[in-house]
Amino acid sequence: MSLQIRASTTMEEILSAYPSAKLGLFRRYHIGGCTACGYQPTDTLEQVMGEHNISDPLEAVIACILESRQVEAGLQILPTVVAAAIKPKPETQLVDLSSPEVAAALERGESWPLIDVRSPEEWANGHIPGAQFLTLELKFEALDTWPKDTRIVFYSNAGRRSLEVASYFMAYGFTNVRNMAGGLEAWSGELQASNVPPLTVEVSAINDRRD
Repeated sequence: MSLQIRASTTMEEILSAYPSAKLGLFRRYHIGGCTACGYQPTDTLEQVMGEHNISDPLEAVIACILESRQVEAGLQILPTVVAAAIKPKPETQLVDLSSPEVAAALERGESWPLIDVRSPEEWANGHIPGAQFLTLELKFEALDTWPKDTRIVFYSNAGRRSLEVASYFMAYGFTNVRNMAGGLEAWSGELQASNVPPLTVEVSAINDRRD
C-alpha cells in the first residue's frame, strides 16, 4: 500500500517511499541541497514547510512529491542518443529515446553540450570525447550567462551525481537539461584519457564520489 502523505508524515517516511522527492523538493523549493536549507529525517512535512517558508498549500507540496518520479524520468537521456549526437551516422535510427524532443533536436542536427560532473582524477582517467569538465568557473558562467533554454547533457559514473547537477540547473530556471541515464557505466563508446586533469575545482552536488 502506498504511503498516504500528511502534514505529520516525516521526511524519512517520505524519502523512503519516494526517493525522487529529495531532488523534486530541491528543484521546486530549493530545500535539501545544503546545511542551511536542509532538514532532519525526523522532521515532519509541516515542520519543513514552516522552517523554509514554503507558502504553497500542503496539497501542492504533496503533489510535487508524488510527481517527482515522473519529472526525474523526464530528465533522463539514454547513452545511445548521446552517442548519436556525438558521432551521427546516416544509418543511425534514434529509437531508444526517453524524450521525443531530444530525438527531434538531434534529427535537426542541434548540438547538446555534454558536461562531465566528476572529479579531476576521474576526468583524467577517461571521459567522453568532446565533453567539457564542470569547473566552478563553467558552472557560474552557465548559470549567469547561458540562455535558460540551452540544451545540456550532464553525466557522471552511474548517473546519480549528474542527476543532482541537472536538478540544480533546473531549479535555477534551465528548461532543457538532461542526465545521461546510467552514466559511464552504461556508456559503450570510446573514452579519452588526459595526462593533466583540469586545474580548477570540480562541481559535485553529492557527497558520494563514486556515482
